[in-house]
Amino acid sequence: MGLFSFTQEIAIDLGTANTIIIHNDKIVVDEPSVVALDKRTDKLIAIGEKARQMQGKENEGIRTVRPLRDGVIADFYAAELMIRGMIKMIPTKNHLFSPTLKMVVCIPSGSTEVEIRAVRDSSEHAGGREVYMIYEPMAAAIGIGIDVEAPNGCMIVDIGGGTTEIAVISLGGIVSNKSIRIAGDDLTLDIVEYMGRMHNIKVGERTAELIKINVGAALTDLEDAPEDYIVHGPNRMTALPMQVPVSYQEIAHCLEKSISKIEAAILSALEQTPPELYADIVQKGIYLAGGGALLRGLDKRLTDKLNIQFHIADDPLRAVARGTGIALKNVDKFSFLIR
Repeated sequence: MGLFSFTQEIAIDLGTANTIIIHNDKIVVDEPSVVALDKRTDKLIAIGEKARQMQGKENEGIRTVRPLRDGVIADFYAAELMIRGMIKMIPTKNHLFSPTLKMVVCIPSGSTEVEIRAVRDSSEHAGGREVYMIYEPMAAAIGIGIDVEAPNGCMIVDIGGGTTEIAVISLGGIVSNKSIRIAGDDLTLDIVEYMGRMHNIKVGERTAELIKINVGAALTDLEDAPEDYIVHGPNRMTALPMQVPVSYQEIAHCLEKSISKIEAAILSALEQTPPELYADIVQKGIYLAGGGALLRGLDKRLTDKLNIQFHIADDPLRAVARGTGIALKNVDKFSFLIR
């Protein structure tokens, strides 16, 4: 049997918004975490980008599901289909035999035992023979290039789609952490609500996401201000078409409440940090990762507020995935991986 059994090693960053798979040090899959199912038979119709294009445009025969909510698996069946489907997207040379999978999967640092088991079960059902798990902020730190096993403190703020993970890391472990369920998705919902309230225009989640990408900001005063973004949609009262220009200042006001909650969580994690590590953090600064780190002016706002320098990771969207990929190669060396 030894001839045909080969092990495929993959690292999965299972995100609320996007799922990234790394194989042989390369990102081979980077797709939105969405699946489209047939309403009657629950058969899989599409996953990833194809399913995302159907979102908000379904007919009565199709439903689109985001299997993860707030960083944890909300729909077990859809999650398994998604993981399995995305693993199939990996380009392989040998299609005759399905390989045994060795995988490292990323999970939020605030996960309960039940949530960890859900991820493990889903991964095993999707064909994982050896499944290891790593906490997101830990993966982000490794991905940014920090030596997590050194006796120095470093602080990571990873603003994802479903959760914001804040952790102080030293000696290969998490010293203090805070995981709050306010992140990219909540910012998108803030925009949906704001557009309805202030402009009387109905927008869906996808349009709100585009507004966030084009004119999302954390400060009302930016040096290189983006152009106003034009939103098209129906009037809430009359259902007649409307066209509304949205400026970044408006969006900064609209996101104020959620960003303040993230600030408060960072402060609370700093309060729980031992003084020796606190000194390290002030000296080195705090690292921002995840899609939320791309919000214009967020690093400057946090730096001014907390008097500690904030640095945005290179390619913040993929920092966690890169770290998970490095953990995959060091499975035997890293003692902080969860079996």
